[in-house]
Amino acid sequence: MKNVIGKGAEAVIYKEEDRAVKHRVKKGYRHPDIDSGLRKFRTRREAKVLEKLSAIDFPGPKLIKMDDKDMKIDMEFIEGEKLRDVFEKNHIDYAEEVGKKIGRLHKEDIIHADLTTSNMIAKDQIHFIDFGLSFFSTKDEDKAVDLHLLDRALESKHHRVYDESMKAVIKGYSLEYPGHKEVLSRLKKVKERGRNKKK
Repeated sequence: MKNVIGKGAEAVIYKEEDRAVKHRVKKGYRHPDIDSGLRKFRTRREAKVLEKLSAIDFPGPKLIKMDDKDMKIDMEFIEGEKLRDVFEKNHIDYAEEVGKKIGRLHKEDIIHADLTTSNMIAKDQIHFIDFGLSFFSTKDEDKAVDLHLLDRALESKHHRVYDESMKAVIKGYSLEYPGHKEVLSRLKKVKERGRNKKK
């Protein structure tokens, strides 16, 4: 029996037994050929990212199967609490662990592209979920934007502990990712661009 557990801009996610199934649904406002091509490309790309996560033993959903005709991905369903709901109970330790895990992804040139505490599950350790926007990149800019998304999410969702939390994220990231200096330098420029846009 299908139990819908999430709806995003481009996909419906439902739970089937011990699996999470992501179905990229048709978009009527797009030309059918463009729509099909986009959904197929994104489904295949997400599957490749999930395969890479398994290869490096990263705590994320394990790919079970990918169907690029029905545009579906079957993956492991990860039980646990959303980090969003428990983050402020132990924000320093959680934030440092998150930073280290982002560093691990960036070492493998994986950009999550939707880093929020809603896309992380707290259990034995923090598991990252929802790699629907993820892609591979070697660019410092893409890695800086990835961190900037988390920075904005922490400021928005956890503003009471934001400053301490972001410092802990950067500490963990710096310990794990050898190229952190270049990325953190770029992060300052990305944040400055964001501030200028608000003016």
